Amino acid sequence: QVQLVESGGGLVQAGGSLRVSCAASGRTFSIYVMGWFRQAPGKEREFVAAISPSGDITYHADSVKGRFTISRDNAKKTVYLQMNSLKPEDTAVYYCAARRGGVLASTRPSEYGYWGQGTQVTVSS
Repeated sequence: QVQLVESGGGLVQAGGSLRVSCAASGRTFSIYVMGWFRQAPGKEREFVAAISPSGDITYHADSVKGRFTISRDNAKKTVYLQMNSLKPEDTAVYYCAARRGGVLASTRPSEYGYWGQGTQVTVSS
């Protein structure tokens, strides 16, 4: 099992940058595909990005491609989401999630078995 704790959310102006982190506990972090999702009020949870267990393959949603970058440090058991050129529509609670195996490009939240509690990101116009 793995426990996940997000941090780094906050309030930022449009066009600004923010990095959110997700720290994992447990000894087997490096075997998990890690993903970031977000959920705005009144909307469904939306896939943002995923990264392979070794960190050599990433996949980003079209809505964030070129602006957001997912990365991981297996030695620190941490996954990051660097967010640049933020827009008001990026405002949401951001969640990290973990799963074993599967297709990296799968965007379904149901495929992820472990979730953090979320961190709020608010982008002001």
